[in-house]
Amino acid sequence: MDETKKKVYVIINPKSGTSSKQNLPHRIAETLDPHLFDVHIFITGYAGHGSEIAKQAIEDKADYVIAVGGDGTVNEVARTLVGSDIALGILPLGSGNGLARDLNIPIDVKKALSVVTEGNIITIDYGMVNGHIFFCTCGVGFDAEVAAMSSGRKSRGSFMYFKYMLETFFRQKPQNYEIICPEGTIKDKAFVVTCANASQYGYNAHIAPHADIQDGMMNIAILKPLSILDVPQTSLQLFTKKIDENSKMIELVTNEVTIKREEEGMMHIDGDPVQMGKEINVKIIPQGLNVLVPKNPPKRHPLDPQEVLQRIADTFL
Repeated sequence: MDETKKKVYVIINPKSGTSSKQNLPHRIAETLDPHLFDVHIFITGYAGHGSEIAKQAIEDKADYVIAVGGDGTVNEVARTLVGSDIALGILPLGSGNGLARDLNIPIDVKKALSVVTEGNIITIDYGMVNGHIFFCTCGVGFDAEVAAMSSGRKSRGSFMYFKYMLETFFRQKPQNYEIICPEGTIKDKAFVVTCANASQYGYNAHIAPHADIQDGMMNIAILKPLSILDVPQTSLQLFTKKIDENSKMIELVTNEVTIKREEEGMMHIDGDPVQMGKEINVKIIPQGLNVLVPKNPPKRHPLDPQEVLQRIADTFL
C-alpha cells in the first residue's frame, strides 16, 4: 500500500436512523479519493460488532475510523478508540446526534464526508461513570427515565421522543440527592442531575450551554423540581441555550463528582439507560480521543423562541 495514503475504516450500522443505507458504501468510496485514502468498509451485524471492527482498526494501524450511524454506534466505536492514535470520524445518521452536533459536524452525509477529506483533527475529553465511558452527558432523574422508556422502541424521531417526555413527566417523582465534589457539596431534591462534558444531550437540547468538551472539566446541571407551569419556559430555554437562566437551575463546574441518591435505579449514559446503584462516581479524562472536525465551522446562533415553538408544532401537527 502507498504509505502516503490514509488508511480509513468505515463502520456502518445498517439499523440506525430511518433512511436506507444501501447506497452509502458506494457514496463513501466515490467521495474519498482512492489516491489519498485506502478505504475499508464494514457493515455491522450485531451488538458489539462495531467495537470489534474498531479494535481491528487499531491493530491494523488505521489512521481514521468513521462511525456511520446514531449516537449508540458513534459511542460504541468512540469508546473503543479512546487512548489510541486513531482519529474518529462521524457520519451522523441517528435522531439525537449529540456528539456530532456538539462538534459542529454536519448532519448531511456529503458535508460530513468533506470533514474527513479536510483531515482537521482535535483531541477531546471523555467521562467515566462507574467504569462506563461517555462523551456528551450522563445523568439521573427525568432524562434517565425518558431514556429508559424510549430504549429499544421501534418508533423513533422527535414525535415519539416528546411523547415519552410527557409520559415520564407525569409519573416521575424527584429524589433527594447529595452531590459531592472538591468545590463543595449540595443536598437538594432535583428533577434532573446531569453531568455534561459537552453542552447538549442531542436534538440541539442544550442542558449545559457553557460546557466545553476540551476544557478538562464537566458542568453539572441540577434542575430543581418543576411544576407543569414551568415546562413551556424550561423547554424553550433548553433549545435556545438559555437553560442556565432558569431560576430552578444550579450549575457546578468540576472534574470529579460523587452523586448519592435515595434509591438505586436508572441513569443514562449518552442517552442509553443503565441500571446503577445509589452512589455514582463521575470524572473527566482530559484529551482522550482524537476526532475529525470541520476546520471552519459555521457560527451557530441559538434558535429564536418562535422558531422553537414552530418546530414543536411541526412535529405534532
